[in-house]
Amino acid sequence: MTIRAVTGDELTAQDVHDIWRIRDAVFAVEQQCDEVDVDGRDLLPTTTHLWLVDDDGITSYLRSFVEDGGRHVGRVCTRRDQRGRGLSGRLVAECTRRWGTGTLELNAQAYLEQWYGLHGYVRSGDNFVEAGIDHVPMVRKPSTSALTGSDVPDVAGHDV
Repeated sequence: MTIRAVTGDELTAQDVHDIWRIRDAVFAVEQQCDEVDVDGRDLLPTTTHLWLVDDDGITSYLRSFVEDGGRHVGRVCTRRDQRGRGLSGRLVAECTRRWGTGTLELNAQAYLEQWYGLHGYVRSGDNFVEAGIDHVPMVRKPSTSALTGSDVPDVAGHDV
């Protein structure tokens, strides 16, 4: 599978539908997040959507955006039937390849702290609750080494 990368201002209507479909399935249905997913960042030219696809649609997805001068990573998720194949790890590794010369920030669901640690992210603050789920702020500095995407298992998802 080839990673597809599209900036927010280049998304087609079909892309938007497919992206929101996987995010809705993972975050709203599976994880029962209690906050609205659509936050106004998806269509910005400073947002990049990365995803993998099979015949049934998007298999794994990640969103990265620039805000307040920093690059943020979030909305990482993998379709339930595709988990365990290293797909999320591939997307996080691609994000690092594209923007890893700078600092990357994310708010990981707390149970994923060690998983993101495998990608070079470290805790940068205290836990907090977002969308009804315990989160931990994390940062990846440019000098941090990490495993490649294929070395790291998939996750259900997290939210920024």
